[in-house]
Amino acid sequence: MFTKAERLISIRNLRPKKKEGFLKIISIFSFLGIMLGVAILIIVMSVMNGFKTDLTKKILGLNPHIVIEPNSFEINDLYISKISDNFKNFTLSRSFSGEGIIITNENAKGVILKGVDKNEENTIEFFNRFVVGGNLKDFGAGKILIGSELAYNLNLKEGESINVMSSAFVSTPLGNLPKQENFKVAGIFNTGFLEFDQNLIFLNIEDVLAIFEKDKKDQNIEIYLQDPLKANFYKKKIQKIDQNFFIYTWSDLNKSLFSALKVERNVMFLILSLIVVVAAFNIISGLTILIKNKTKEIAILKTLGLSNNSIKKTFFLTGLSIGFFATVSGIVLGVLFSINVEKIRIFLSSVFNFEIFPSDIYFLEELPSEINLYSILVIFLISIFISMVASYLPAMRISKMSTFRALRYE
Repeated sequence: MFTKAERLISIRNLRPKKKEGFLKIISIFSFLGIMLGVAILIIVMSVMNGFKTDLTKKILGLNPHIVIEPNSFEINDLYISKISDNFKNFTLSRSFSGEGIIITNENAKGVILKGVDKNEENTIEFFNRFVVGGNLKDFGAGKILIGSELAYNLNLKEGESINVMSSAFVSTPLGNLPKQENFKVAGIFNTGFLEFDQNLIFLNIEDVLAIFEKDKKDQNIEIYLQDPLKANFYKKKIQKIDQNFFIYTWSDLNKSLFSALKVERNVMFLILSLIVVVAAFNIISGLTILIKNKTKEIAILKTLGLSNNSIKKTFFLTGLSIGFFATVSGIVLGVLFSINVEKIRIFLSSVFNFEIFPSDIYFLEELPSEINLYSILVIFLISIFISMVASYLPAMRISKMSTFRALRYE
């Protein structure tokens, strides 16, 4: 593609003379601008990919993958057997959830009351992972499990009693009043996900049905898949079995969150790509000045028989070389930074005495990073393309240059 003579001339252009020191400065800024732009793009994309993956794992660990609600129809054994006959590699659980209020001596807090069967496999797995205080053997009738944040905010400990009020009403001589019962705290769980730890309470499923004035036919069916990412695929198949039930997946519950993350990621990519574009303008200005200063040399090369196309290719290769090596350096810098991003965060936090990415806001205990080879490839191709355009535009001026005029005025 490039002859030996074109490559030699291009290398010579990358090493300007001492009197052309300004060109050297422009080339350095072009290199640094593209390198930093590519590195920042990779770092930001890696952190956002890591954040999305970490958030997805937490949500999948805390939520059922598919939920089937009765929707005023009873979920009978025949329906469940049809699901079992059509699908494999999943487990079923029964549950019921509703809104309620817990009341202590000094405080009241709105929460989600979720009834579960402590003997089911998924419930046991969840408790083994996240319960940090109390004895699981004590979790039964009249006992509850609360989140660590909720326990801290309400100053609750294992063994203490609290009053739980549901949204169901009971008739009394004074009129209809919300149904309420006393429960003891059997244990405390900590998922690391603030929204769950301060808003969710687990009860025995018989207790939650009683406090909401519900029957067993009102229970929901929760499905846990081996591959949660196929939840929407299974949802469509389950809907075909019976249209009477209301079915939703973990992604339906968090659709707005993941849509916002996707939009934010795309916007950040576009904005940060402008850094590379701005840096590319240095290539345009540098090559334009270089071509202006090399007018005499270009005219001599034309006189010696070198074609316009070959000369254009030499200057094009000069700009492309700056863009290529800057892009490669940016990728190396970005990958190294992404791999050690948590160590760097800890270092900066200790130096400036300022907490970066607080866990109570960003739902993470450490700064995640996930290097995506596809994203790196896209960033590399975009950076090279911008460098090619920036190198091509000033090189096109050479075709308009007159050899006679150049030699005459030099």
